[in-house]
Amino acid sequence: MFSIEHDFDATVVTLVDEGTSHLQEDVVITSFEDCVTVVQYDPRTDREMTVTLSISQMQDLVAAVNQPEGVYRRGE
Repeated sequence: MFSIEHDFDATVVTLVDEGTSHLQEDVVITSFEDCVTVVQYDPRTDREMTVTLSISQMQDLVAAVNQPEGVYRRGE
């Protein structure tokens, strides 16, 4: 399940794990004008972990999702 919220300066997508066992914590993806952050709580360390991607890195990730194994450069 996921939710989408449009704030003043960002779009926030929250992914909720709905499996039956070994559930992971929610993932919150926030898209700003110049970067995308991915945040997830880590119960082992009792901290939120954050990864920040540039817009270019996020575009590469989206393009890579359905590609077979290999090395690619996005056409621009």
